[in-house]
Amino acid sequence: MRLLIVEDTADVAEAASASLGRAGFACDVAPTLADARACAGLTDYGVVILDLNLPDGSGRDFLRERRRAGDRTPVLVLTAQSAVEDRVGALDEGADDYLVKPFDLRELEARVRALTRREAGRAENRVTLAGLDFDPAAQSLRVNGATVSATRRELALLNLLVANRGRIMPKDRLFDGLFGFENADVGDNAVELYVARLRKKLSGSGVAIETHRGLGYRLEVAGDG
Repeated sequence: MRLLIVEDTADVAEAASASLGRAGFACDVAPTLADARACAGLTDYGVVILDLNLPDGSGRDFLRERRRAGDRTPVLVLTAQSAVEDRVGALDEGADDYLVKPFDLRELEARVRALTRREAGRAENRVTLAGLDFDPAAQSLRVNGATVSATRRELALLNLLVANRGRIMPKDRLFDGLFGFENADVGDNAVELYVARLRKKLSGSGVAIETHRGLGYRLEVAGDG
């Protein structure tokens, strides 16, 4: 899943991006309001992490603009403004969660995972399908009870497919979820490569990745339908 981090403090943005990257998320960083608007105009995000105090304006302006445009992307406000009035104001304007600086990166990850679960309609983080046991938080994958080694991006791909189980996911949507703008030089066949690797690791689990030529990929579970 691809995240947008709107944060002008470089060390905070880098730490958050690195931590969430290790957790399997592709992250784009926007240090200004103008950059955030540009990023939002180019691609869709699973979650936006939004600072309120930006060098060229308020993050609340960005939040209001996105909500008025009908964008329902979950927004986690990340700011040093701790007053109750600030929290209430941001939540009333459409924020989904609020985390005050300084913060623990583990809590940031947990809150982002909670937002992605809620968006996907899941109450729990752990996913069990046929012989597949997948825990995105722990970055662990088991097939028929046996631990399977998988890379961060393989697990991120699985998470995207699980969240959209039964739906065909276009190749470009998967690409956007796996790679941020800093990986603009990644080839178009990268998604095919990760799909092929993941297929091998899911073999025998009762969970398969179907190819729909010209359309994309869909996760299917034996016994469904």
